[in-house]
Amino acid sequence: MMDLILWRHAEAEEPREGDEDLQRPLTPRGEKQAARMAAWLDRQLPDGLRVLASPAVRTEATAKALGRKYKLRAELLPGGTAADLLELVQWPHARGAVLVVGHQPMLGQAAAELLGLRSPDCAIRKGAVWWLRRRARAEVAETILMAVQAPDFL
Repeated sequence: MMDLILWRHAEAEEPREGDEDLQRPLTPRGEKQAARMAAWLDRQLPDGLRVLASPAVRTEATAKALGRKYKLRAELLPGGTAADLLELVQWPHARGAVLVVGHQPMLGQAAAELLGLRSPDCAIRKGAVWWLRRRARAEVAETILMAVQAPDFL
């Protein structure tokens, strides 16, 4: 069994002319979103969880809200693909749980692919979490959507 938790970064400052996209910080609202979601996640997450985050300032700030060790991975930067993400987390062969803090459209593309959706992409709101589980039942592997949680509902 493998759990893949996709967490889109919380609300960030809008890009300004000449600013580097990867340097955009969270807004005050984004900091609250990250804190609320981190508190919810902390109650749900299993021990031994691996946390991987994009090196962008907004994703690292979102990951820091959880208060657990995390690794920054360039594969998760904007412009990456669902295939990059799935290879990084070793889906579906790894065991245990992996939390990925990243960006759209990569997260939504990974969710759509794993759930077999007709659309190549899912809209994942800023600060929201999609929790997927891969399990085998009677030797048939299936992906289950365990939870979708948005910070506005916490």
